Amino acid sequence: MIFDDIIHSISEGESEDTIELTKQALAQGYSAASILEKGLIRGMNIIAEKYRTEKVNVPEVLMATQSMHAGLSVIEPILSVPTKKGLGKIILGTVAGDLHDIGLSIVKTMAMATGAKVIDLGVNVSPKKFASAVRKEKPNILMISALLTTTMSVMKDVIDELEVQGLRQGLKIIVGGAPITDAFAKEIGADYTFEDAIEFRNFLNENLNKLLVTKPKPSAR
Repeated sequence: MIFDDIIHSISEGESEDTIELTKQALAQGYSAASILEKGLIRGMNIIAEKYRTEKVNVPEVLMATQSMHAGLSVIEPILSVPTKKGLGKIILGTVAGDLHDIGLSIVKTMAMATGAKVIDLGVNVSPKKFASAVRKEKPNILMISALLTTTMSVMKDVIDELEVQGLRQGLKIIVGGAPITDAFAKEIGADYTFEDAIEFRNFLNENLNKLLVTKPKPSAR
């Protein structure tokens, strides 16, 4: 099946094959969302699990990531076409000290597929830069990513900075990354965390409209 071929091309780090197979899947009538979920994300999940069990090394993970990005480049324009208006604004980024964007790229694509406007701050984002973006863009949701245990604490720094600048009220904060747990998310004052991108996408599809309706207006001071 074409999805198995995509998964294999990602595991082998064959970017050109991934691009071609993704195009073939579209030509065969598969939706961009199904290619993302059953091909690209599944391929990366397999690599991530192998990395956790030390069956692959960092260079192999990086090659697989490049292949996944190559496939995303084909379907992202399709997924990012808004099908509805007024679906809000989402800012996302990886915290300072962390240069990983594997999960961030997948989540970004999922968010774009909802029709919301997505602003990607990239990696190594400082708490002040997060706060500055929130002040300027006034998003409904802020997504903070960390893939290293050594950078998890920076998530709390981001939330603290938002509190200090009076930007926390009415803003839903989602934290994510391999080391992030529900308990940690609650401890630092985040609103949500999700085990994977599929769970996040389902949450957005079911709740984004509610979040927009219930967002309070900033109080006058």
